[in-house]
Amino acid sequence: MGIPTLISTQNVTSSTANVAFTSGIDGTYDEYMFVFTDYHPSADVNLDFNLSTDGGSNYNATKTTTFFTAQHNESDANAVLQYNAAYDLAQATGAQYLTYNGVKATNADESAAGILHLFSPASTVHVKHFYGTSSTYSANLFEMHSFYAGYANTTSAVDAILFDAGAGNIDNITIQMFGIA
Repeated sequence: MGIPTLISTQNVTSSTANVAFTSGIDGTYDEYMFVFTDYHPSADVNLDFNLSTDGGSNYNATKTTTFFTAQHNESDANAVLQYNAAYDLAQATGAQYLTYNGVKATNADESAAGILHLFSPASTVHVKHFYGTSSTYSANLFEMHSFYAGYANTTSAVDAILFDAGAGNIDNITIQMFGIA
């Protein structure tokens, strides 16, 4: 990995539907890294993302992805490494999950953090690869570490990204966008 340069930061501290980055994703860098911390939703939902090729008018890039999780219960009663087919996309335009099993809104001590890498979004020749990982603490006393990867099947330049909580709102999150030189 090269040297990260902070491009922008967005902080949410009250209920909002989503967080969008609609500028700064261009041909300046071959890799962009999004770091999210302190994610807490208003409903029991996962954090997800989607990509846009029209400046954020539509977030509907066709994606193929894979998702798996390692999890461990505090009581040591349940340790699992599992593939999560329900969190995959197969040439679908829906949002890709970044977290697994939802952060519970009713429990203040639950949260998630993670990193998403997006490669060559300005390319008009190649599809757009991405991968990432997240860590979630859940009220059922689980630490869940998720891994996801895939590609947006478009040769159009990706110029915006949207993070949202699906059916709920985001009550708290910090997302930083870095360019990697």
